Amino acid sequence: MAQTDQKESGKNIFKSLVGYHWILKNLLFFLFLSFLAVLYIANGHVADNTIRDINNTAKQVKELQYEYKSLKSEEMFKSREAQIVKAATPLGLSISTQPPMGLKIEMAKDTK
Repeated sequence: MAQTDQKESGKNIFKSLVGYHWILKNLLFFLFLSFLAVLYIANGHVADNTIRDINNTAKQVKELQYEYKSLKSEEMFKSREAQIVKAATPLGLSISTQPPMGLKIEMAKDTK
């Protein structure tokens, strides 16, 4: 009998501490905690999406860097003198064996 009285008194104490009126009294606090939980979860999702975007952008930057370096090396190879001569030969162009001519321009002096 003593155990059942203790159980009932324990239930009564619990009911008196956490009763209907107590829940209604603290309803705004529970709603606030729920809002904070939703906000915390949403913030985690936004952070995950931002990290994914950053990683995708980093991959794109690396791919563009590789492409830039390969195009740059290809252009440097094509701009070598031997490659230019090879590309110009079908057009009928060749390297001149004569040195360039120098031009001299004499300025007229004003006589005042």
